[in-house]
Amino acid sequence: MDNKPIIGFIGIGVMGRSMAGHLLSAGYPLHVYNRTQSKAQDLIDRGAQWQDSPGKVAAEADVIITIVGFPNDVEAVYLGEDGILANAKSGSIVIDMTTSCPNLAAKIAEEAKVKGIGALDAPVSGGDIGAREARLSIMVGGDEASFEKAKPLFEIMGKNIVYQGPAGSGQHTKMCNQIAIASGMMAISESMAYAKKSGLNPETVLKSIESGAAGSWSLSNLTPRVLKGDFAPGFFVKHFLKDMRIAIESADSMGLDLPGLKLAKQLYDKLAERGCEDDGTQALFKLYQDQL
Repeated sequence: MDNKPIIGFIGIGVMGRSMAGHLLSAGYPLHVYNRTQSKAQDLIDRGAQWQDSPGKVAAEADVIITIVGFPNDVEAVYLGEDGILANAKSGSIVIDMTTSCPNLAAKIAEEAKVKGIGALDAPVSGGDIGAREARLSIMVGGDEASFEKAKPLFEIMGKNIVYQGPAGSGQHTKMCNQIAIASGMMAISESMAYAKKSGLNPETVLKSIESGAAGSWSLSNLTPRVLKGDFAPGFFVKHFLKDMRIAIESADSMGLDLPGLKLAKQLYDKLAERGCEDDGTQALFKLYQDQL
């Protein structure tokens, strides 16, 4: 254990709690910070050390991992006066696993390089289930030497770890992921609405279609929740809306029109207007329930 780097973990939410827990279980010394300390209490009870700010976490750690809510949170945590880059040691590595803006990832990497700090943007996919079961897909951008050093940590939290290229590449890859999910959730909701409206048993329909050409992770893992009326978040609607905004802005800046993504965002905006921001992404089905 003495040879293991000290890990700082900032952001103990739906995903972060499990991810940090896996690192702790693997024997890594862990320092944690979260805006609401009570969410980190389980980790503290297991031996993690609490710090009062992101800067204090950074000062103690060799590798600092963050998974927070929105790009403005990322900016505050990394670039604020008591933030990570102002306090991290030269030679340390910072890893942002939030889904955030590619250009912000590049900015953080530039500022980190000046201070002799390695920087990676490494957003994840797999939701709460993937985080709990340590089988997240992790898409990584940044300098390749830092990636190789951090890879053993990624392997504790996920199963599909792919280096995508320079800073911002992980975030661009996550946008590809979210674009695919957005249209997929529309398709799943409409498929199950059609099954119900036509008098079929949707659970039986799912048995036929999930292993065929229509199959997807969302279809197999989220549709059973929908059919049970379980709209608890594996990934919040409000965070998905944030991701879609980032993807649309990034695409627009490249001169790329994505009509499917824009339609999905319109539907999720309607869902949020109904007060469902804190539901999981599978709650899109609620928009169709009035017709059934």
